[in-house]
Amino acid sequence: MSEVKIHQLKGATFAARGASNHWVMMDGKEQVGGAGAASSPMELILFGLGGCTAIDVEVMLKKMRIPLDNFEMDIQAERAEEHPKVYTKINMTYHFYGKDLPKKKLEKAVSLSKNTYCSASAMLEKTAKITASIELHETK
Repeated sequence: MSEVKIHQLKGATFAARGASNHWVMMDGKEQVGGAGAASSPMELILFGLGGCTAIDVEVMLKKMRIPLDNFEMDIQAERAEEHPKVYTKINMTYHFYGKDLPKKKLEKAVSLSKNTYCSASAMLEKTAKITASIELHETK
């Protein structure tokens, strides 16, 4: 079972701590009583999705013995206009940097994460169409 504690600091500014004992700040916009000084809870959901799939992909690529010089992701998301303003479309772009990268293996790792292993992706797919693309960046 997971457990998280949420502590109000002031207005719509909160600190959260999970079982790992790490703190995360969350803040609302100024118009709702926040200071706009930290990520919103909805932004943190996208952080979770990105972290979930990035870790999956990294672990799989290590098992496949595919060396990367770097790995980055971009995530764009759209939300419903009416409440609850859930995510309705999410696109993840995986940027892989290296020399002579095997595109088919990279695609397999991304697909396995998105469709099998990433719990965040599985949850978000209940409300959002999630797409993924890969961009290869050749390094010297």
